[in-house]
Amino acid sequence: MNIGDKVRLVHGREEGVIYAFLPGNIVEIEIEDGFRIPVLRNEIVTISPVESQRLVKSSDSKKIGVQSDVIASRPAAFAEKGIYMAFVSVNDRALTLHLINNSDWTLPFTAIAIQENVSTGLAAGVLLPRTSQKLTELQMKDFEAWPVFEFKMLYFRDGNYTLPQALAKRIKCRAQSFYKNKGKAPVLNKEAFVYQLDEESLKKEEIVVSENLSNDLKMSMMGGGDKQAIVVEKPQQVVDLHIEKLTAKNSGLSNDAILKIQLAAFESNLELAIANGMEEITFIHGTGSGVLRSELHRRLGKNQHVEYYKDAQKEKFGYGATLVKIK
Repeated sequence: MNIGDKVRLVHGREEGVIYAFLPGNIVEIEIEDGFRIPVLRNEIVTISPVESQRLVKSSDSKKIGVQSDVIASRPAAFAEKGIYMAFVSVNDRALTLHLINNSDWTLPFTAIAIQENVSTGLAAGVLLPRTSQKLTELQMKDFEAWPVFEFKMLYFRDGNYTLPQALAKRIKCRAQSFYKNKGKAPVLNKEAFVYQLDEESLKKEEIVVSENLSNDLKMSMMGGGDKQAIVVEKPQQVVDLHIEKLTAKNSGLSNDAILKIQLAAFESNLELAIANGMEEITFIHGTGSGVLRSELHRRLGKNQHVEYYKDAQKEKFGYGATLVKIK
């Protein structure tokens, strides 16, 4: 036996290392917890190197045990689909069009706008996985004249894979169904009107006749409204609110009834003008007692979509008309 040898007690469980040899055939042993104990030499036996190697408690043994209980997470499945076009509202009059790649493919692409057989390039390049690209900005008031949007894409990824067929889509937006596509755009994480280009139910060429912009489209852009398609007609640039211009059945009507009809026509035409993106509209209210003019001005002053209003063309209408400038 030598100092530093690993030993075990013959009549006990303790193990330790020989620290010193003392008189009287006594051996001082330092056990695992750091204490030193005197033991008769014949009460200990040495532990062979091979046995010591086998019995030594690994400092990582607990970690290994814990790790054996951990379920390794599987890598996420490769996203085969997730290509979108999205119209994001800038304000109540304009939208931006984006191409979104929410798949794991790398997409070489071209995007063009087709109008009256004339093609206009919007963008071309490579759209990386989980990215988007802004293509253009559009005005709500021009909805009926929006072009057909055409997209062509190839698929690419590193390694071995089954190559899908190239994607080619043409989309013509319809007002009647446009608002139904409202939702959160992937990648952008914004509220938008979204079309999935690689959806199987979407025809390769969705060329349809454009309809008038619905009031629900306008309200949906602002975050509300019923989902019923209502055709919004564009009002005249100048609206005459004289009662004989609004209804043929005006004889015998009280002043209150006439005012009610006139205000209803005013509100309706103003909303139509806002929904169609008109820059201005003029209301002829006459001079008279000034009640209609005062009420129109009061309501215009509270309307958030009105930039300003003023007397319109005094040389033509005198003080009997109001020009409304829409934001």
